[in-house]
This record gives sequence, structure tokens and C-alpha cells, in this order.
Amino acid sequence: MDVGFLALQQQYGIQLVQPLRVQSVIGGSRSRTETADGWVRNQYPSSYTPEGSFAGHFAFGLKYEELHLEFFSRLFAQIPPALVEDWCRREPYGQYARRTGFLYEWLTGRSLDVPNLSRGSYLDLVSSDIYFTRSNPELDARWRIRNNLPGTPAFCPVVRRSSELQQALAFDLSLALQALDSEFGADVLLRTASWLTFKESRASFLIEKEADQADRIARFAHVIAQHSGRLPEPLGCDGLQVLQQGILGDGAMRLGVRMSPVFVGQSSLREDVVHYIAPHHEAVPEMLDGLQLLEKNTRGQEAVVRAAVLAFGFVYIHPMADGNGRIHRFLINDTLQRDGAIPQGIILPISATITHVREFAHGYDQVLEGFSRPFMRRYASDYAFGPVTAYADGVRSNLVFDAYEDALAAWRYPDLTQHVLYTAQVIAHTVEHEMADEARVLLTFQLAQERIKDVLEMPDADAARMIRSIKENGWKVSGKLRQAYPLLDDQALALRLIEAIRSAFEDREPWPIIE
Repeated sequence: MDVGFLALQQQYGIQLVQPLRVQSVIGGSRSRTETADGWVRNQYPSSYTPEGSFAGHFAFGLKYEELHLEFFSRLFAQIPPALVEDWCRREPYGQYARRTGFLYEWLTGRSLDVPNLSRGSYLDLVSSDIYFTRSNPELDARWRIRNNLPGTPAFCPVVRRSSELQQALAFDLSLALQALDSEFGADVLLRTASWLTFKESRASFLIEKEADQADRIARFAHVIAQHSGRLPEPLGCDGLQVLQQGILGDGAMRLGVRMSPVFVGQSSLREDVVHYIAPHHEAVPEMLDGLQLLEKNTRGQEAVVRAAVLAFGFVYIHPMADGNGRIHRFLINDTLQRDGAIPQGIILPISATITHVREFAHGYDQVLEGFSRPFMRRYASDYAFGPVTAYADGVRSNLVFDAYEDALAAWRYPDLTQHVLYTAQVIAHTVEHEMADEARVLLTFQLAQERIKDVLEMPDADAARMIRSIKENGWKVSGKLRQAYPLLDDQALALRLIEAIRSAFEDREPWPIIE
């Protein structure tokens, strides 16, 4: 016998983009079964059987299952308000009735016909031990509820503090950076910053399958260096336009928040393949405001969680006509710097980890598809390409989507638990491997420069060119390099230069060259 939220979903025929992760049944002894991909089936003995009413099943769900705002929103849109009103009148001070009454009004924007509570202690809406919550709860005197949800009814993602996530969040980012500082020195980390910034920019384009874009890579690197942790309101319209202008350059066709449909997919001469449809442009300003308020509401919470929620929340809203992916990844470093988790001027090459490490490259697609795939399955028959329409921002689009209103509940209340877990794992790997490796490369390159100048004094630019060319050519002088530097025709000199460079990269002392 199904109970709790699953029973209500079946009773009211509610179709969800994000399925109920936890399902409860009555039968036999109490047990819990969790699959490898995170689905949970809880079994309870008959003594747990709830009253077969809306109140009985919903209270059971609140007590034993998980917060699922998309489900709540769709359920409350269908049920008669009297079901909630009657429950609240019967149990005016009951914790589950109060939570339900508050959630109903918060999600629907409609008032229930029940009196305000005049006494009693305040009750947390959700547990901060179980969910990512706002730092300073908002007191609701009507229900005597401390609203600690991080967002607004327009946009409020859910992050569950699973044991796996809490383990990942135990990684001490500040301590790891201090360890790098101790091993390599602050000056080395600072000198790697400019290269890491460029590396992050280049890798960001690789994610979007746009590797050969030198000018655009340089522009984005400049945006990262100039604006990370420095814009007063990066998620405000002005801040987003500054970022977009910097990313796209003066030749950008359209700047600002979009006023037209947008989808993520692949285009060809034959057809467009749709991977994800973003919210209707009329809903975007309100959702962006919700994301901004979430940022303010959660200040002081874990920086890594905030970075992931803001970045992935932004990319699902997809508020710009162009540049969404790069701004999405920019927001990770921006938030970490803004929260003091990483020092100003230090850039974590997050995108480089995503592109260079197969596990994380696959994981990035997986975590995005965790929302987009079920979304597109749910609305597979609701979109088409019809006549081209010109929109107010100058965009011409032939995308027709008939389910914007129905899809709002999914867009507004995504579960971002896996997104936060993924981000935490990427950050840890980036600091422990990518940054450490880059620091070692810099030290090695510096040593090679010093040793080459022991053989022949030259400007840094010439030394760098020789090092790169000789290393890339398998410790040989190429004809092109010899042409640029005729002195390399001196075989003995060339061999000494090669040995000076090679010894640095092989972490040994130079061997003497017998002339």
C-alpha cells in the first residue's frame, strides 16, 4: 500500500518533471532500500498507516519523506483549499498543519480562510540539518513559522544535505590553498593566476565546443580577472550586462535580459535538436530576482553550496540570449571570491578540470541532464518549430512551446543536490591537482629559464620561445627555431641549451656537455 506523497500523486494524477525520490509503502517490517542512482523505497509496518485523507498522507510525507516543492506546487494547484483549511482548523497548532498552511499560501499566492495564530512558539519550516537554508529566517506571524527556505516562490531550489554531500563539503578549501601556499609560495600562486585565468577561459570555450576562438578566449579571461568578486550585483541586470558585454565584445548583437524564447541544443542545416527549453522570457525577471534574493538570503552559508546553486540556478533560468554558459561558470569563482573562500586574484580553473578529467567531463553532462532529460521527456510533445516570429529584443525564433505555464513549477523548484555535490568534487580536485600541477609547471619553467640563461643571456621572451619549441620537438632544435636564432647552428651551444632545458623538466642537475 502506497502512502505519503506518492499516494497523493497517484490520487490526483500529478505528472512531475522531477520524480519523487523517496517512496513509502506499508507492508511487513520497517526497511529502507536505496538504489545506486539514489532512489529510495521505505517500507513501514501497519502501525504507521496514516489516515487515508489528504491531511494524513501529507503529514506522513512531511514527517518521513523529503521536501519536494515542485510536487507541492502542482498538488496545491489541484486540491480544493478546503482540504488544507479543514486540517488547519482541526489542528491549529499542529506542526504539520502549520507547515502545510504556510507552504500552500507561499507557493500559490492565495490566502486560506483560517484565522491567524495568536500564540505559540515559532517553528522552523524545514530543518537546516537536512536542507540548505537561508541564514536569517523570516518570521511569519500568521502561522508562527520561521521561513528558512533560501529563495522565493518565483525561484527556490532545494539542496538536500545528504551524507555524500556533507562528506564532500568537509573538504577545507582555505586549508588546501594554504597548503599550496606553503609548498610553492604565495608569489608562485599569484604568478600562476594570470595563466590559470586564461586556462579557465580557454577551457570554458572547450565545454561549449568553441576551442579555436582566440579573441573571445582573451575577452573572457579579461572578464574573469577584472570582475570576479568585484561587481556590486553580478546577478542584477546591470551586472549581467557588464559581464555579457565583456564576454561578447562590442560586436555583440543583443545585450541584456532576453525577451524571446531560447533553447539549448544543436542546430544543423536539416533541423534543430532540442536538449533543454528555458523559461518563458516574461518569467525571467521574477526568477532572476529570486536568484538574487537567494544570494542575499544565504550569505554566511557554505561558499561552495552557494557557488553551485547560483551558477546552476542561473544556467537553468538561462536569462540571456547569449553568454549564459560562460556567466554560469564565472559565477562559481565569483561567489567563492565574494565569500572569502579563495583570495582575490586567485582563479580556480574549474572549467579546465571539467574538460581535462574524463570523470568530470562526463559528470558535467550528467548533472545537467539530471534535470534537462526528464524535463524534455515530460514535454516532448509540447514543442515544435513553426513560423518565425520577431521578438522585442530583435531575436527571430520559430520555437513554439505550449507548456510554459505547466513547466513553471519545475523551473522554479529544481533539486540541485547533485549539482552541489559535483561542484564540491570538482573544486577539491581543481585545488589538489590542477592548481598544484600548474604551480609545479611554473616552477619548472622558471628553473629552465634560469638554466638557459646560465648558458646564454637572453630576454625572457626569447628564453620562453626556445623552451617551448625545444620541449615540443622532443628535445631537438627545429629548423624554424634555428632560422629564428642562427646562433643555434653552433652544435655545441645548441646541445648545452637543450640539456639546460631538459634537465629542469626531468628534475635533475644538468649533465656536462663534452665539446
